[in-house]
Amino acid sequence: QVQLVESGGGLVQAGGSLRLSCAVSGRTISTDIMGWFRQALGKEREFVARIRWSIGATNYADSVEGRFTISRDNAKNTVYLQMNSLKPEDTAVYYCAAASATSWTYDYWGQGTHVTVSS
Repeated sequence: QVQLVESGGGLVQAGGSLRLSCAVSGRTISTDIMGWFRQALGKEREFVARIRWSIGATNYADSVEGRFTISRDNAKNTVYLQMNSLKPEDTAVYYCAAASATSWTYDYWGQGTHVTVSS
């Protein structure tokens, strides 16, 4: 059973930076896709970024391209989301998720970590 635990959220001023972490346990080789999603108050959950654990390939939502960077640390079994040049509209609960490379369905989710960007 894959377990995901996010950390690193908090309050930051616009223009600042935060790094979110997602500690991964129970992952098998088939659970190759790690994603970050976010959900702002009153809005639907949206895709932010993803990484293929095996090859390091990344994809980003247009809204965060060039500001956010997703990465993984094999030794620590951790996925990161480095967020720079934060904007008030980045305020949301951020979730880490995992999917298999065969289904591309995110079956595993963390509990979320809050990010608040003040103007």
